[in-house]
Amino acid sequence: MSQVEAYYDERPEQEWERLDRARTELGVTLRVLRDYLPTPPSRVLDIGGGPGRYAITLAQQGYEVTLADVSAKCLELAREKQRQAGVELAGLVHANATDMSYFPDMSFDAVLMMGPLYHLLQERERRQAVAEAFRLLKPGGLIFAAFLTRFSALRWAAKCSPERILRRDDQLLETGLPADSAEQGGFPGYFSHPTEIEPLMESSGFETVDLVGCEGVVSRLDERINELTGELWEAWVELNYRLGHDRTLHGAADHLLYVGTKRGMDDS
Repeated sequence: MSQVEAYYDERPEQEWERLDRARTELGVTLRVLRDYLPTPPSRVLDIGGGPGRYAITLAQQGYEVTLADVSAKCLELAREKQRQAGVELAGLVHANATDMSYFPDMSFDAVLMMGPLYHLLQERERRQAVAEAFRLLKPGGLIFAAFLTRFSALRWAAKCSPERILRRDDQLLETGLPADSAEQGGFPGYFSHPTEIEPLMESSGFETVDLVGCEGVVSRLDERINELTGELWEAWVELNYRLGHDRTLHGAADHLLYVGTKRGMDDS
């Protein structure tokens, strides 16, 4: 069992509930999907979607969504959550993002990768996962890939564990890997510098469409924002969506969402 699989097998409910606490991330991500996804019932593959928050939401909108994840426990919870939501996913597949051989080439109109690229600690693994997504997309298909930013770990430490600064974790700033990233039971995370995302994706064959900071200007400051409803909530989502496009703020977001398209066979 991989470190990532073990980590999420221990906390599937916590992963489902995470986006209740990170509503700005959820709201802005759904806003991006609304802008760029082809119309339903297009075929969508959610790679590493955990217990299926995005997969089930898109299924409710009429998309044909398959969920693939490395955590069997998250997939079990997804089966329960889809029944509660009154929808049925097209498939739930236990698989690693670096090996999607279960699926044939050019099977999907869109691929979501909302977690794998910040859990694959080696560049070769990240490139392999992106290559698999590229293979599975039809020409002109879209990828939505999330990245944790290099500085998000430091913001978390400032808020939740300020004593970590005494570790002098220069490795994080230099490599994107915290000194304790390999510890048993810890968060197995890779933290990307904002400037490395587009080169990674474009060198893998994608053409950049958008890059959005999902928390806008409220990263780690969103407790009161997340309590809002109605018009006021929507106004904050719209503001953070707009500001999420400002590249000078990308390092201030916890998550960056890359949108790219697979160039057609005749494109150079």
